[in-house]
Amino acid sequence: MSIAKTERRPRGELARVLVVDDEADIRELLDLTVARMGLSADCAASIAEARGLLQRQSYQLCITDMRLPDGDGLEIVKLIGEEYGETPVAVITAFGSAQNAVAALKAGAFDYLAKPVALDQLRSLIKSALSLPRRDGVSDDGRLVAATGQLIGASVAIEQVRQMIEKLARSQAPVYISGESGTGKELAARLIHDQSSRHAAPFVPVNCGAIPENLMESEFFGYRKGAFTGADSDREGFFQAAKGGTLFLDEVADLPLAMQVKLLRAVQEKKVRKVGSAVEELVDVRIISATHQILKSCVDEGLFRQDLYYRLNVIELRMPPLRERHEDVAPLVAALLARVCSEQVPRLEPQALRALENYSFPGNVRELENILERATALCSGNAILVDDLQLAPAAAVGGSLGRDGETLDDYINRIEKQAILEALSKTAFNRTAAARLLGVSFRSLRYRIERLRIEE
Repeated sequence: MSIAKTERRPRGELARVLVVDDEADIRELLDLTVARMGLSADCAASIAEARGLLQRQSYQLCITDMRLPDGDGLEIVKLIGEEYGETPVAVITAFGSAQNAVAALKAGAFDYLAKPVALDQLRSLIKSALSLPRRDGVSDDGRLVAATGQLIGASVAIEQVRQMIEKLARSQAPVYISGESGTGKELAARLIHDQSSRHAAPFVPVNCGAIPENLMESEFFGYRKGAFTGADSDREGFFQAAKGGTLFLDEVADLPLAMQVKLLRAVQEKKVRKVGSAVEELVDVRIISATHQILKSCVDEGLFRQDLYYRLNVIELRMPPLRERHEDVAPLVAALLARVCSEQVPRLEPQALRALENYSFPGNVRELENILERATALCSGNAILVDDLQLAPAAAVGGSLGRDGETLDDYINRIEKQAILEALSKTAFNRTAAARLLGVSFRSLRYRIERLRIEE
């Protein structure tokens, strides 16, 4: 790779944008918009012309049409990704061509625009691309981009997650984070945001399972004064609060179907309508979603819309459970003890550490933190012993995990079913009260009851 392909432009030199489109009027529109933003543009009408310009000049952004006379925009995306990795690429797709947009994002495109090109969306995209941090963590204007949290551990599994986060941070594609409860899905979402071009804008986390169904639309999209009883003034929703930044939809599988339809439109059109308003407004947010449920199974069972699933799950990031990375237990223990103990940090006896390393952690890192909080309260002196941990014997990896011939999924389903039945029994089969007792949403409990075929 040549020096010209990787070096940052000298201070004071205009950022350069490569425009690739076979329609002269579109090239002129993009060129004029770029110039009015104080930038410089080079235009090409084909892949061949673009390739020649890339060999002679470095660019801070490439905007390409999907349909070109000698190929398609995906070739440009792949070419720049392989040979000019620091240059983000945005593609222009035909109106309503969601399939092309998703294909481009999966191939590594930074973002996409739909025809006819809206100038405010174009300007927003250009600003985001030019503020994108380089792979060394420095933005184009020289500012160091710092992440607010960190993934602890040196296992292969967690290192793969770090690499994936770095890649996802250089894109605007919707991300779906899968993983069990307690694996750090929100932390991963925050790291993607902190390392992205949106790091200076808000990160807005939303627990979809905690919002009453009758308030969802107004909470997500906001409302106008007088839209309903009690609406005494205009109010912004989650989408407006995350303007320019990232909206993290946690437990997205808990959204009711009616709300899923409205969310699908907001994601596709990048527009929302406040309750009580007659007009839509543009929203510039990146969507990251997560759930501990298997979202594809929710689709198969009719609980989640397939079209929304494909729009949210453009790129999937899987967070590994702690039982798949036992070598990370020791550094996690050290970090968590330092966080839990405000004064003197107790010592973990070697036998206690081995017990933790042989534990299956159904609740993952969150459970490890709870175990350590309990152990620090129970231990006498300055040492944590095995007995202080109070680990469940059946969950030890080295021991008998479950019944003969029982897989891990069978074992987890059996334990989950037992816990739900106990909660239902304690509440006289009042599902709302049982959900509260279990610490899950009503919709989540209903889904689990159906999935596990629990009958009253």
